[in-house]
Amino acid sequence: MKKLSWIVVVMILGLFLSLNVQAQDMAEDYEEEELVGRPAKFVDGVFGVYYDRGNRQNHYIPSGWMGDHGDIKMNENCKENPHSGKSCIKFTYTAEGKQGANWCGVAWQNPANNWGEKNGGKDLTGATKLTFWARGEQGNERILEFKFGGIGGTYADSDSMGIGPIDVTTEWQQYTIDLTDTDLSYIIGGFCWSTNADANPDGCVFYLDDIQYEK
Repeated sequence: MKKLSWIVVVMILGLFLSLNVQAQDMAEDYEEEELVGRPAKFVDGVFGVYYDRGNRQNHYIPSGWMGDHGDIKMNENCKENPHSGKSCIKFTYTAEGKQGANWCGVAWQNPANNWGEKNGGKDLTGATKLTFWARGEQGNERILEFKFGGIGGTYADSDSMGIGPIDVTTEWQQYTIDLTDTDLSYIIGGFCWSTNADANPDGCVFYLDDIQYEK
């Protein structure tokens, strides 16, 4: 009977280990599947990040405030000479250094406040460029970088690319980030800007509008 009991125990342990290995394999497969972004629905060849406040084609949210975030003020419904539509986004940077970082930035995320802990990425495969319009309040406001991607974590962005520094003018100008040879299969951070007090010692005010991915 003792011998039989040991055989039963060994069989149960073997079954448990086998099930555990299978569960781990399934979990790994699930994680890989989770990292495939939801296909972006391009309308007339474009996929919006921001157009007007509340526009149904806005697919990312400017929720990722970084660095000296206390130095930033944002108006998503600014009516001051938008590039198109009814509104644009106005950013005011005071350069006070409230958090002691000497830099600041804002990232557009999906979903809001997602730093890679949530599965929210979009599959933007097929897009050839990311375009946006920008202008400054007085001119020569220096934005160190405009970019997309770069968010890490469990559900990290599949790639990142940016341009800068850029000195914006008082007139609306369109800027382009080339997406050639970039992996767009999973993008949480749809857009981002950053600057600092060295580039803008007295702070700056600038505007953004019509941010979109284009095929």
